[in-house]
Amino acid sequence: MERITIFGREGCGFCRRAKELCEQNALNHRYIDIHQEGISKADLEKTIGKPVETVPQIFIGQQYIGGYTEFAKYLEELQPLP
Repeated sequence: MERITIFGREGCGFCRRAKELCEQNALNHRYIDIHQEGISKADLEKTIGKPVETVPQIFIGQQYIGGYTEFAKYLEELQPLP
């Protein structure tokens, strides 16, 4: 799987959970704190191509996945539970 990029912010529970999913599944990922990096919602909107209301915003390689819920579902579909 290509590297996962998580755009999030400190204090965000769903951002933390997305990072934990990557760590638990030993997935190559990069976490970017939008506040520390000076990234605005408008910047994310330009990258994603639609309005951004919440974080995290998650990509796998160049493919936009969505937020935490979409990411968790994506991973579950890749590795279905027995």
